Amino acid sequence: MVLDAQIKQQVKEFYDQVGWREVSEGVYQNAHYEDLRPVSREYIHRCHMRVIRHLKPSGCYLLDAGSGPIQYPEYLEFSRNYSSRVCLDISAVALMEARKRIGDHGLYVVGDIAHLPFKSECFDGVVSLHTIHHIPEEEHLAAYLELYRSLAPGSNGVVVNGWPSSRLMRWANPIIRLSHRLQWIFASKNEKINPDEVKGDYIGKPKPGEPKGTFTRKLGVGWMKNTLAKQMPITILVWRSVSVRFMRALIHPWLGGRMWLRILFWLEECFPKYFGENGQYPLVVIKKE
Repeated sequence: MVLDAQIKQQVKEFYDQVGWREVSEGVYQNAHYEDLRPVSREYIHRCHMRVIRHLKPSGCYLLDAGSGPIQYPEYLEFSRNYSSRVCLDISAVALMEARKRIGDHGLYVVGDIAHLPFKSECFDGVVSLHTIHHIPEEEHLAAYLELYRSLAPGSNGVVVNGWPSSRLMRWANPIIRLSHRLQWIFASKNEKINPDEVKGDYIGKPKPGEPKGTFTRKLGVGWMKNTLAKQMPITILVWRSVSVRFMRALIHPWLGGRMWLRILFWLEECFPKYFGENGQYPLVVIKKE
C-alpha cells in the first residue's frame, strides 16, 4: 500500500509539474506523446472521434475519469449534449486547465480512479483515456469495477489505453528502426534525436533533469479476456492500431502518408476487433445492461 501511494504521488507530481505544463497556447508538454503533424491530423482526428460512437448521444452527467486538461478539441465533443461533464483527475493542475476549456459545463473533482467518490449508477456515460495504465497493476481491476459501478443501467463506458506490446508494432519494428537510423543520418545537427534515446511514443528532448515520462503499467489482451470480461460485459475494438513512433518513422507527405493512413483507417473500420486486439491502442466498451 505504501508503494502504491508513492506511485500515485509520483504520477501526480509529474503531471502537476511537467505533463500539464503549457508549452504554447493550448498545447501541453504531454503532446510530445501524440503526432500533431498535418500529415497525420485527419487520421488522429478520426480515431479520437471513435469514442463518441459508443456513448449515449445525450444525458445528464458524463464522467471523464482522468480528464487531464481535455487537451484535444475532439475531447470536447464527448460531453457536448450532456448537462455536465464531471472531470476527475489526480492532478489539480489538470482540473484548473480543464476549467479554462469548459467552464461551468464542468464539475471538477480531485480523486483516484480506483476509488471513485460517487454513488453507484449516477452517470449516463463514462470515458477514461490513457489513465488506468498510470496506476499500480493491483488496482487496474478495481478501477474498471469503479467505472462499471458508477454507470447507469443501459449506459456505456469507453476506456482507451495501450497494450504493453502489440503484434502489429512488433512486426513493424525492424523497418521503424531502419527509418529512424536513416532520418538521423540525413537530419541536420539541430534536428538530430538519437533513435536509441526514443522511449515509447515520446518525441522530443526534455529539459535537463526533466523526466520524459512517469509510471505506467499496461496489461494485455489476455488479462482483458480472462479477468476483466468475467466481471462485466466488454467489447475490445480499435481506437488506433499504430503508435506515434510508427507514424513518425514511416508516415510522411512525400511517401503519400495521408493516403496510407486513410487506407489504414478503412481497414480498422472493416476489422475493428482484429486491430483492437493486435494493434497498439484498444478501445474497450463497457456495457451496463
